[in-house]
Amino acid sequence: MHESIRLSAMLVGCVLYSLGLDCFLVSNEIVGGGVSGLASLIYLITDQRVSIGLMTVVINLPILLLGLKQMGWKFMLHCLLTIGVLSLCNELFIGLPSLTDNRILAAVYGGILEGLGIGIFVKFKVSSGGTELLGREIRNWLKLFSIPVWTAILDAVIIISGSIALRDPENVFYALILIFVSAKTSDILIMGINRSKLCYIITDFGTDISEYLLKHSPRGITLIEGTGMYTGKHKEILLTCVKPQQIDQLKAVVKQMDEHAFVIVSDANEVIGKGFQDIQDKY
Repeated sequence: MHESIRLSAMLVGCVLYSLGLDCFLVSNEIVGGGVSGLASLIYLITDQRVSIGLMTVVINLPILLLGLKQMGWKFMLHCLLTIGVLSLCNELFIGLPSLTDNRILAAVYGGILEGLGIGIFVKFKVSSGGTELLGREIRNWLKLFSIPVWTAILDAVIIISGSIALRDPENVFYALILIFVSAKTSDILIMGINRSKLCYIITDFGTDISEYLLKHSPRGITLIEGTGMYTGKHKEILLTCVKPQQIDQLKAVVKQMDEHAFVIVSDANEVIGKGFQDIQDKY
């Protein structure tokens, strides 16, 4: 990936994230997770309104130093650059008026903008340090939980602390909305909206079913040889990906040709190849 594209994406991500934080969350006194949530909490509870941008840098610096050995200095320099741009954006946007005084809408809109920013960071391999990096370091010391769990614990501590400091128990509710919307938005941006269904068909009539599906559907099918461990009998496993709207047709065909077939359907977040997304467009 060209460095100029990555830097441009980083700038866009910082702008979107800062707009979500400053124009919706801080102005409605909603404290979310992460370093930005802690920085906004300090801003809200101090009489002098300590700069969110400055606090973002101050809180992140020791986290970056802790992660230096594990992640390397090049990664840390990229993180520091992103943190600097994010802090600058926070300083520029903190004075903008709130775009809504409805706290539920503020949590939703703020979550969308922050989710877009996070999605861009992940998609273009940009990091701003924060609780995810701290959770990674804690995981090195204490193997008790995984990195996502440690990150969630850190975020929960910040959110609950915000609720106590602001004497606002409802902050937890708004923060949960924020986290949910942000996660869904970033997931859609990273994985796309063209979700597909991954199907496993375990049957004794693999050839007949695959011939019919190949004749009436543009989707490819892979045959996997298997053995039923309970019966010890040979089984044929058909593997295929279809669009969500094609699932009912597939299940009807399988039922018609083998009523004893075992069908497993799961979500496929991303399918690259013929009939779906061209690999040349992806990479």
